[in-house]
Amino acid sequence: MTGLDPAAEDLLRELAPQVVGVLTRRFGDFTAAEDAVQEALLAAALQWPAEGLPANPRGWLIQVAQRRMTEEVRSEQARRRREDRVAGQVPADQWSVPPADAEDAGGRDDTLLLLFLCCHPALSPASAIALTLRSVGGLTTGQIADAFLVPEATMGQRISRAKQRIRSSKVPFRLPEPEDWPDRLGSVLHVLYLIFNEGYATSAGPDLQRVELSREAIRLTRALHTLLPEHGEVTGLLALMLLNHARSRARTSSAGELIPLADQDRSRWDAEAIAEGVALITAALPRGPVGPYQVQAAIAAVHDEAATAEKTDWPQILALYGVLERLAPTPVVALNRVVATAMVHGPAVGLAELDALESAGRLTGGHRPAVVRGYLLELSGDAAGAAEQYRAAARHTASLPERHHLTIRAARLTR
Repeated sequence: MTGLDPAAEDLLRELAPQVVGVLTRRFGDFTAAEDAVQEALLAAALQWPAEGLPANPRGWLIQVAQRRMTEEVRSEQARRRREDRVAGQVPADQWSVPPADAEDAGGRDDTLLLLFLCCHPALSPASAIALTLRSVGGLTTGQIADAFLVPEATMGQRISRAKQRIRSSKVPFRLPEPEDWPDRLGSVLHVLYLIFNEGYATSAGPDLQRVELSREAIRLTRALHTLLPEHGEVTGLLALMLLNHARSRARTSSAGELIPLADQDRSRWDAEAIAEGVALITAALPRGPVGPYQVQAAIAAVHDEAATAEKTDWPQILALYGVLERLAPTPVVALNRVVATAMVHGPAVGLAELDALESAGRLTGGHRPAVVRGYLLELSGDAAGAAEQYRAAARHTASLPERHHLTIRAARLTR
């Protein structure tokens, strides 16, 4: 935002979802609330550098956005429709806006409420991701479009359709009932997980990772953890993100080439993030019940705590993958367990398990099975077979850095 210092920009990004939540809760119109808050953010970007930071920035934004919404409902028809909606959802003592310096009693939950709204089960994962990044993360439509390699107009339409679906669903802006929490919170965690993964290992395009997406996912998950500090899977997801993101600086060379985990310079890992992640998962696991995010975080912690690749506790990782496969029997988990098996019992045993998975139809298409087979063949000394698998995987990945890495690896084995 032009004219604002980085601290003020961070403050606006943090406050925006809270203000959207306050106005949506009062007026029952998410789309109008978000539009009004965008106007307030623009006003802040123009006025705060000249006039200074207000004593209560959140109250200032609420007041300005409230005025913007009031101007939009001046007509009698719009006012009647809004009053009917508000009367049905908001207590009478909240029909007027409090002074800008007043505290809002429910404000502390608004980020969580907004996450629940943006991650509504009626939305597809792609729509929920886009809407979450736009409304909760504060990214512009252009920034989101760039991250997912689509035109800005396409992303704008996706976000608009998501808002329309939420509006037509008539879902009241409130926390789900207790019996609905597992599914609704599960949707929120899944969307945050997808956002992080797209940043950590970009699915397509010239970049291996988009650090800004990973950081945004961590920021949002940290906010969720602040609201739900005792929830095991929220804690597990935050720990998982921190432990994986800690390796970001070591995952690429100065030329942008992919560096596998075993070859990374571990002195470049973020020790502070690792310590925080390990502390979080260590505290969460004994509380139970244990979920997939906690187990994945425990696996990441074992990797991060190893001083060298050779000192990795593979038997412990294999045991954890056994637990994870029972909780989340996905093809990716099965492939990772095969690698752990090979590291403990030898590549021949790993290859036999990989054959069994393929025979049982448990592996989907894509390049990952070929990568794993190539790696196991390389460990077993079959350089020609490994090179063939790496080349096959390179042909099927949409990530240019990964394609380049696999092609070079195959060429080295051929030589």
